Amino acid sequence: MDHLESLRAFVAVAESAGFAAGARRLGASAPAVTRAIAALEARLGAQLFQRSTRTVRLTEVGQRFLDDCRRILAELDEAEASAGGAHAAPRGELAVTAPAMFGRLHVAPVLFDFLAQHPKLTVRTLFVDRVVHLLDEGFDVALRIARLPDSGLTAAPVGAMRRMVVASPDYLARHGEPREPAELAQHDAIGFSQDGSAYAPWAFHRGQAGEREFAQPRIQLVTNANEVCIEAAVRGLGLARALAYQVDADLRAGRLKVVLAEFESMPVPVQLVYVAGRKAPAKVRAFVDFAVERLRSLPVLNPPPRSS
Repeated sequence: MDHLESLRAFVAVAESAGFAAGARRLGASAPAVTRAIAALEARLGAQLFQRSTRTVRLTEVGQRFLDDCRRILAELDEAEASAGGAHAAPRGELAVTAPAMFGRLHVAPVLFDFLAQHPKLTVRTLFVDRVVHLLDEGFDVALRIARLPDSGLTAAPVGAMRRMVVASPDYLARHGEPREPAELAQHDAIGFSQDGSAYAPWAFHRGQAGEREFAQPRIQLVTNANEVCIEAAVRGLGLARALAYQVDADLRAGRLKVVLAEFESMPVPVQLVYVAGRKAPAKVRAFVDFAVERLRSLPVLNPPPRSS
């Protein structure tokens, strides 16, 4: 392999976590890939992988080199596509990440239709409920439901999401409907925590001035899975907090009801984020343009104005 192909082999092995898997991804033989990585390490004078009989892991040097290689190869692919007049036909691999449930419900259908229009493109997804670092983890585009800190990423707004308190009609019939956040102290609830341990008091806003107040219901169950939290609420175990898309089907079916709507915080911004802005690869720009138009039409991303 030449030097450029050795870089591609290195990236394939790193992302596949194995020489055999990396070779299959490239359509090359495992011995050829192994020799290419050995030659690359000799050229650099540094070890890129820690090898054992069962695992292949990047060294600290290897991790830094991987980030540089991804950037260099992406820029090279983009330059070749531009020179060949291929801007209108995205190609290569597009890596997209989103929150697990939103990705499954709303991002995946967008990707299906995008792939149907661009047969030379392949897509890799990671739908998971944590912040995925685009550069560090090799992703092109992320959907974020959050108020974003300042960063070097470009953000394309697609809407906003209500965060609401819900309960089943059965629970409300047995315990009554809370009219004020302070009444939550007399209600059961399901807590959500990403690590399944600590959970924060629930925040609310009152009136046009948006005065913030906190309330703490009785938490009997804490979970790190949104689906579990919502299913517990549907079964009448207590109140739950959720984003609009997570409970949309249950609200429309009458399995859940919104309470304390007039005390909701302002809707949470939703955006697609990516690196490099206008200099982003054609595949990224094409997908962002396509996805923004589709996602902005979702009812869950267009909440009504908050009551005063």
